[in-house]
Amino acid sequence: MHVQEWLDTVPAAAVYAVVGLVIGLESLGIPLPGEIILVSAALLSSQHGGINPVVLGAVASAGAVIGDSIGYAIGRKGGRPLLAWLGKKFPKHFGEAHIATAERSFEKWGMWAVFFGRFIALLRIFAGPLAGVLHMPYWKFLIANVLGGIVWAGGTTAVIYYVGVVAESWLKRFSYLGLVVAALIGLTSFLIVKRKAKQAGAAREAEAETVVAAE
Repeated sequence: MHVQEWLDTVPAAAVYAVVGLVIGLESLGIPLPGEIILVSAALLSSQHGGINPVVLGAVASAGAVIGDSIGYAIGRKGGRPLLAWLGKKFPKHFGEAHIATAERSFEKWGMWAVFFGRFIALLRIFAGPLAGVLHMPYWKFLIANVLGGIVWAGGTTAVIYYVGVVAESWLKRFSYLGLVVAALIGLTSFLIVKRKAKQAGAAREAEAETVVAAE
């Protein structure tokens, strides 16, 4: 079942909980489709009066910040052996090539890697744990984490919500236009058929009169 269709079957409180939990676990370092869940929920909020986009954005931001902070703590405590263990368990996400790419990003960009990592699927999973493994000062990590989480989660929710509202309004206007066009086509077809029938009837009457006259 499509994610949005599934979210539409559960109460609003459950939608908030699912979004916060999935994004939190993804930020912690578990490869989950956090962005897909967030986009689906934000789009649903534009069509579902029971889901408040402000609350959704706040929950998503909180999940992102908390998850990243837990990931940082785990990475700082586990160190590189943790990355090696994750590489064995999740080679597609924590392989040596992926870790090397993430490390180069951190070495080059520092705090900005945490901030902009929110918008990149690979770094979104790595940011917290890797920042801890590399012993980035927590205050730097926290600033980048909070700002990145709010901008990414809140911004994504706002953009998708307003796009959904505009799209729904446009589709409604389009449906009304389609209804008018269909009505006009139906009326035109009816008039054409009626005219053809009238012409056919007149032709039959003329033919009948000709036959009677001949007799």
